[in-house]
Amino acid sequence: MATSDPGSGTRAQTGPSKAERRAARAAVGAYHEAELARLLEHVRDGLKRYDAGEIDAFELDELIHHYKRATQKLWSFCTGGGAHVYSTARTLEWLREQGELPDWWEQATPRRARD
Repeated sequence: MATSDPGSGTRAQTGPSKAERRAARAAVGAYHEAELARLLEHVRDGLKRYDAGEIDAFELDELIHHYKRATQKLWSFCTGGGAHVYSTARTLEWLREQGELPDWWEQATPRRARD
């Protein structure tokens, strides 16, 4: 988004450029896909445990519901357009630098189960 600078005949950049927004969409999209794959590993493990008789159908069902809650939280974090995706990409950069990327599986764990 650009605004004109009266008197100078130039335009001042006030938001991310088209290339920056495109790069942000790509970065957030790649993160979203990688996190979905990580969450799906919980489901794969649950199916293996079910097939091996380690958990019953109710436990597998709860695991699948947990997966759905986690993907909803991830989706809420990653989706949006325009300035939102640029802001999300910047947030991801900062979280990586801090070593504090969200654990979406943990985020979806009900509070009573975490305590």
